[in-house]
Amino acid sequence: MARTRHVIAVDVGGTETKAALISGVGDAGPGRPPTTLAQRRRPTRPTGDAVVEDVAALVADLRAAGPHPVDAVGLVVPGIVDEPTGTGVYSANLGWRDYPFTKNLEAATGARVAFGHDVRAGGLAELRLGNARDLRNAVIMPIGTGIAAALVVDHRVIDAPGEIGHVDVGHPDPCGCGQTGCVEARAGSAAIARRYGERANTRVSGAAEVAARLRAGDPDAAITWHEAVDALAKGILLVAALLGPEAVVLGGGLALAGPLLTDPLTRRLDELVTFQRRPELRLAALGDEAGCLGAALLAINMLEET
Repeated sequence: MARTRHVIAVDVGGTETKAALISGVGDAGPGRPPTTLAQRRRPTRPTGDAVVEDVAALVADLRAAGPHPVDAVGLVVPGIVDEPTGTGVYSANLGWRDYPFTKNLEAATGARVAFGHDVRAGGLAELRLGNARDLRNAVIMPIGTGIAAALVVDHRVIDAPGEIGHVDVGHPDPCGCGQTGCVEARAGSAAIARRYGERANTRVSGAAEVAARLRAGDPDAAITWHEAVDALAKGILLVAALLGPEAVVLGGGLALAGPLLTDPLTRRLDELVTFQRRPELRLAALGDEAGCLGAALLAINMLEET
């Protein structure tokens, strides 16, 4: 019988790093979700060294927050990762290349580290605990500063980049990755806020404020939102053509807009679909906790396997 483990899970995002002290057992499923005992957040600083320094501080803080010894740390980061070697291969938004996260964080904390991709880990949590539990083949796509996807094939999250945010959907805008036309350059949360600000000649705090202005009838917000929805629809259509998923599960900050996002996205997909099976659109169940829960599952499962 698997025993309860106590792990610290850390989800490094483009703007914020979330950490949690979590208890749970291996292969958690319905009825056996991990339990979050304490949480911490702090802004994400670019570069691998800064991330390790900040994560080590969060680990020290959370170790002191509970009575149980911590068995391991689960760390998930964005970008391209090499999970077996614990390497952050490339992050367009946070500026690292071939950074040895597992090696450096284990040295900084003295703990065993399970390392993974933030989106795949969040997809694992959504598949095990959230709104993808009944799906055999699916795409789980959080929309935040960046856009990527966890690809579920035959009830498993496969080891694939899933960088939907960096496919070219035909617009002329440049992306931080060096290409033009990327989904992320129009539909990422930061891009929506930036593009609205440029159009309206004002500064907004984020995509949520653009959504609020859209609800209030702001025409600049409507144009910006329409262009974001169009880019998302074209990215999803490409995935539908290649993988034919039953559903696309939308998460991340932009999904908090709910029907304001899903209704026009559904309409645009219906307009664009020709031969492809249009996937069902669902909203993720775990919100911004998915990454931490996925990191915890990686750490717990690593301990169970050794």
